[in-house]
This record gives sequence, structure tokens and C-alpha cells, in this order.
Amino acid sequence: MKKIIRTRAVALALAAASLSNVPAAFAADDVPSNTFRIGMYAIFYHVTASDIQGPFTPPGVNIDLKNTQTVYFAYVRRLNSFLDFELALGVPPKTSTIGRGPATVGSVPFNGVEIATSKWLAPSALIEYKFLSEDSPFRPYIGVGINYTTFYDRKVTPAGQAAIGGPTRLSLTSSVGPVGTIGLKYQSRDRWQVILSYNISQVDSDLKTETAGEIHTTRVHFGPQALVFAAGYSF
Repeated sequence: MKKIIRTRAVALALAAASLSNVPAAFAADDVPSNTFRIGMYAIFYHVTASDIQGPFTPPGVNIDLKNTQTVYFAYVRRLNSFLDFELALGVPPKTSTIGRGPATVGSVPFNGVEIATSKWLAPSALIEYKFLSEDSPFRPYIGVGINYTTFYDRKVTPAGQAAIGGPTRLSLTSSVGPVGTIGLKYQSRDRWQVILSYNISQVDSDLKTETAGEIHTTRVHFGPQALVFAAGYSF
């Protein structure tokens, strides 16, 4: 009987030793505090806008945006075992605005035609909650934060100028709004990680054009959503 007990005790000790060697992302006292990520944003717009208002503008004249993609990069600071702070940026993408509504404005093609372009810079700051324990290589997470968007290099295309009646200046107000994310992170033992996430932001702007002193306006809700795939290095 004692021999059986000793045998089982040895077996349990060996099992415990083998479990202690199961790969983990990092030991509890060796977790890096900083991570830099780089990858790709695939951006999908869900635009709603009021019809464009102004002199000689027929009813139903509206706009939409083409989906786009750009480079994503971010700095992530570990706050504790379950919380991270992320500052996310992207290389400002060129975004195409297309006409929506009547096939023509006057005799000029409008619906589906690129009428303007712009670039935007949109940093986001988020607090993210990570599920599962620190030693798990796979950790799903959710986050909330704030987004700031500013527009620049705004241009009305020749087709847009023809539709609106001549050389036109375009302006868009900056936006501050909430942002949310849900994602999954894989952290290897050699400090590299891969993340996949989906982000939703609220971006609203007042659009104004001026053509020979005539003003046209609309309020645009861009509704951007972004799929992010990135690699990161922790240090």
C-alpha cells in the first residue's frame, strides 16, 4: 500500500512539473509594459447626410464615400494585468466623395461620380479590458475611448466643380466623438504579438462649399468602421 502511495506521489510530482513547463506568454514578473504595433486599417463608411442645401440646388442631391484602406500603427501601454491604454493612429488616407441622388445636376453627370477628395487625420485614445489571465497566449479584449478627426487637403474635382457651377472651395469641420473596439490578441513568448480587431467611431462634420460667393451646406455622419490586422513588439 505504501509503495502504491509513493508511486502515485511521484506521478503527481512529475505531472505538476510537466504542467509548469506549459508555454505561457510571459512570466508574471516579466511582462513588458510597452508595445508598438503596425498593420493595416480596412475602413468601411456608413454615411448618412442631409441633402445639400443652397442656391439652385435641386432636391435629393446628396453624397457618399468610397471605402478605403491605410496603414495602422499604435502605441500600447500596459496599465495592469487586465487594462491597456492604446493610442491608435493611421497614415492619413485619401478619401473619395461621390455624388448620390439625381443622375445629373443640370446637364452634368452626378450620381456615382467622384466630386471631391480629402485626407483626414484621426487619432484615437482607448482604454481596453483584456479577458483571461496574463499567462494566456490568446486574450480577447474590448475597449472604449475618444476619437479626434480633422480634415485637410480638401479638393473639389473638375466633375464636382462642373456640377456646382465653377471653381469651389470646400471645408469640413473637425470632429470629436466616441470610439469602441473589440479584438483578439495573440502574444508569443518572444515578445511578438498579432492582433485582429474591429473598431467603430462616431465622426460628424459640417460640410460647406463656396462657389462665386454662393454657399452650399450639409451635415455628414461618416459612420466609419475599421477592420485592423497588425503585428506588434513588446518591450
